[in-house]
Amino acid sequence: METARSRFLRYVTYYTTSDEHTGASPSTERQKDLGRVLLAELESLGLAGAHMDGAGNVIATLPAAAGVTAPVLALIAHMDTSPDASGENVKPRIVRYEGGDLPLSDAVSLTESLCPGLSAHAGEELIVTDGTTLLGADDKAGIAEIMAAVELLEDRPHGEVRVVFTTDEEIGCGVDGLDVAELACDYGYTVDGGPLGEIEYENFNAASGDVTFRGVGVHPGSAKDVMVNAATVAMAFHAMLPTDEVPEKTDGYQGFFHLHAMSGDVTEAQLHYIIRDHDRDRFEARKALFHRCADAINAQYGPGTASAVTTDSYYNMKEKILPHMDLIHRAEDAFRKNDVTPLCVPIRGGTDGARLSWDGLPCPNLSTGGYNFHGVREWIPAASLDAMAAVLADLVSGFAQ
Repeated sequence: METARSRFLRYVTYYTTSDEHTGASPSTERQKDLGRVLLAELESLGLAGAHMDGAGNVIATLPAAAGVTAPVLALIAHMDTSPDASGENVKPRIVRYEGGDLPLSDAVSLTESLCPGLSAHAGEELIVTDGTTLLGADDKAGIAEIMAAVELLEDRPHGEVRVVFTTDEEIGCGVDGLDVAELACDYGYTVDGGPLGEIEYENFNAASGDVTFRGVGVHPGSAKDVMVNAATVAMAFHAMLPTDEVPEKTDGYQGFFHLHAMSGDVTEAQLHYIIRDHDRDRFEARKALFHRCADAINAQYGPGTASAVTTDSYYNMKEKILPHMDLIHRAEDAFRKNDVTPLCVPIRGGTDGARLSWDGLPCPNLSTGGYNFHGVREWIPAASLDAMAAVLADLVSGFAQ
């Protein structure tokens, strides 16, 4: 039986970064490289109907144990890693952390200020990188834990389990090709969260916000009262948004506007935002403010100077989970059975489960044990991987009792 830890160290070496700019599905063919490995491993474990669909998603079924009648569960994780940091040539290594700063390279260290929670793991083995790439615990830890849990279930009572590994979650397309009716599950859990013990069933309402600014170019020497500098206008737009409602100044249930990309020159500029809030009314108010700022720019600089578009990505799953709180209580029990204190926290982000919940498959999110996702300081306690695999096995088995 291969441990979750061993599986994780293998899986993270596959380059699976997604790319929102390709327009393809999956967005990068390299995600299928890991998918094919997982497909072969699922088949070797005896799962039924293992296949890779057109979008690169890997789906397989663990049949129910003999004589067991229980709800059909889905265990879901995603294969892609975030484009926010390089996911190529990941070199995982296990280090014994003795406290204080932990150098990854000459230029990059794990510190308590940049890595909250680090000091609590002094004396433990941590899996880290060489400081040049992300690690990929988001979400290859979830994949490894699900795979290990499937093996653990061989000798336990359990109902039917659908194993689902998706592509393109990091660019908001993780369940675009999944048909909930075809999955034919009663409930699901994504394994895509942070520190061990976290349970999440509240997430942001999310939208993208894109603004294009069109200027008037002219020689700087004769520009007075003629030039409209699109780059400067873009700066004016950004200054209209609340300066304290940004990711680096908010936490908990607080929403934000996040400028994550920009480009441009005198004649044309673009700003690209993500807009987030847990409260649906405040979410709608944020989008309305975004458009009012564009209207104000057009009033000042002329019609057509700013063109704003907002596109909803996903919504808070809370209202879809509240009628099924037994899912949360069962997860809490599974954590406690493994001497892990459960903690329900709001997600400052989203998961495939948010969209699946709105599509009719109630699907809260569970921890992986990882920290500092999407950056070169990503890390995970080695022991958390097998601990989470045991939690998942107990959770699934608990539905059969």
